[in-house]
Amino acid sequence: MAYVAVSGGQEAIEKSIELLNFFRSKTDKNLDLEAIEKKLNLLIDRVMSEAGFYTSTYAALALKQCEGSVEEAVFLLRAYRSTLNRNYYSLPVNTNKMRVIRRISAAFKDIQGGQILGATYDYTHRLMNFDLDKESSENIYQQMCIVLGQEKPLPVTPCERVSTQLKKEGLIDQHSENNEKPCDITKNILEFPCKRSARLQTLSRADTGFISGLAYSALRGFGQVHPTVGELRTGYVSLEIPYLFDDKEAIDLGEILISEVECFNETSEGHQLKIGVGYGAVFGRNENKAIAMAILDRELENKGANPPQNEEFVLTHGDSLEMNGFISHLKLPHYVTFQSKLDAIRKTRNPNSHESQL
Repeated sequence: MAYVAVSGGQEAIEKSIELLNFFRSKTDKNLDLEAIEKKLNLLIDRVMSEAGFYTSTYAALALKQCEGSVEEAVFLLRAYRSTLNRNYYSLPVNTNKMRVIRRISAAFKDIQGGQILGATYDYTHRLMNFDLDKESSENIYQQMCIVLGQEKPLPVTPCERVSTQLKKEGLIDQHSENNEKPCDITKNILEFPCKRSARLQTLSRADTGFISGLAYSALRGFGQVHPTVGELRTGYVSLEIPYLFDDKEAIDLGEILISEVECFNETSEGHQLKIGVGYGAVFGRNENKAIAMAILDRELENKGANPPQNEEFVLTHGDSLEMNGFISHLKLPHYVTFQSKLDAIRKTRNPNSHESQL
């Protein structure tokens, strides 16, 4: 339940909104949507992921509207998304055909297609760069155009999954492919136990900090302790919908950027050991969330008494909109309920209250 109701004097509320606009501006310098969209990529990707709505321009607009608050931006995007028509469901995406811009494996040094570091903060020194205050975006952009103009485009070669060979050897979990229609958690209430498609959808839209914290708790001993990133890949995948007059044909709608992860854990099947797999996929360059999602997918598959293995606990409490809405509603008037509690406390403090009632 997301609480949005407000009660109070209309004039006071209007003044509050005017003051909010002042806090949002504070300067005569304009903040262009293009600058937010193109320069705050990771923030945009997080908002799109938690909103379940792939639209970088509207994500930038939402962030500008709410002073950069992720939860408010997610609220705005989900509210707008709910007004749009649902005309089609896309066909399943084959990520083996991903146009990869980053691909690594912590399980194998040599993988088919090679390790592709791509753009990442993993190898930076994490030291403040005070020279950024003086940098010229125009010069950087021109230099990048020159560099890209000198590069020769490489042929797009699909990269086979790292887990493919392990599947051929029968050493790894394999989820059977069937024609079962995936759940749509935006149209149907989440019921427990839920199907894996509903679980993965819920995790992909969950608050990044929440599921990262739960995944961390699993690493600290409240679960399978230490998985291995079998493969992490970021790249562009094509979205297709069926052609109306021929089911064998498809219409390409374009590409979206996603991060995809497979995490490996040692598990058993009967008296034999094997590798269990957790899966995560989210919008944009959002690697830590995808890894956390993969960890929790595996924990929920295992089941158990620990918090990361409790399906109802994980999936119910991780939704950004529900979580922040419920906490935010505590700021709204609770005069009647609190006065009732206060009266009850006063009666327990008055030794004659019981006799007076008689």
